[in-house]
Amino acid sequence: MIVRIAAAQYPVDTIASWEAYRDKLSLWVDEAAGGGARLLVFPEYGSMELARTFAQEVWEDLQRSIDFVGGLRNKIDALHAELAERHNVYIVAASLPERDDDGVAHNVVRVVSPKGRVAEQRKLIMTRFEREQWRVSGGDRVNVFETEAGTFGVAICYDIEFPLIARAMSEAGAAMIFAPSCTDTPHGYYRVRVGAQARALENQCFVVQSPTVGEAPWSPAVNVNVGAAGVYGPPDLGFPDDGVVARGVMNEPMWLYADLDLTAVTRVRLEGKVFNDRHWAEQPGARPLKATVVAL
Repeated sequence: MIVRIAAAQYPVDTIASWEAYRDKLSLWVDEAAGGGARLLVFPEYGSMELARTFAQEVWEDLQRSIDFVGGLRNKIDALHAELAERHNVYIVAASLPERDDDGVAHNVVRVVSPKGRVAEQRKLIMTRFEREQWRVSGGDRVNVFETEAGTFGVAICYDIEFPLIARAMSEAGAAMIFAPSCTDTPHGYYRVRVGAQARALENQCFVVQSPTVGEAPWSPAVNVNVGAAGVYGPPDLGFPDDGVVARGVMNEPMWLYADLDLTAVTRVRLEGKVFNDRHWAEQPGARPLKATVVAL
């Protein structure tokens, strides 16, 4: 099966109203669907531009921004569900910080199906900024999403730098792993990119990175955004020599498209020059981490 994906290099803008956000997101989804994509991936914390629709005392305050942006969750989910159904696409929505009933904040990605079903993946391992300044906490469950467009996992930004998370997704059937990211330096971007390429090698699968780009000086959370979208695979049978399937233009707002042949994953795992995926368990100390399969 060949599935066309679109990975967003998504600019964090000064959004004046919910209506402006709705119009922007609709245009982005319209463009990707018009380009033939079936799976659309938006970046980590792309939703934080919604903080600007509130008063200054909200968007300049990290804790209040969680409360107000997180409070829009139902409207954001409904908008994505409407767009997914209209265009018959699956959307990996930009993550947003939100609080549980106990007051603990998490960084959450929603996966939305054309049938209106919504599932989520929480970021598991938090960066220093999230822990020390924003006080966002990690989740505790790895999910894999089973869809008509293929089975995939979502490893949010820093999570793609830790091999056991992606390994759990691969062992649960994921042929694709999406890595939505938000990084404010080239160092951060390359850490995520190197992690994405390493996970593609280890699991002999596709890994897709989608970053925020541009500057939003009004925001203490996403003021600077550096990166390029990328699609990576193992440098082996049926894949490019360097494992780079596609890469966007650094820091430019755009969609990056790629046609992923999921049978290539099966073939390289069966016939490749090496069997990284099969030989994983031979590592001293290798231990399993189980993922839950969610049907969408």
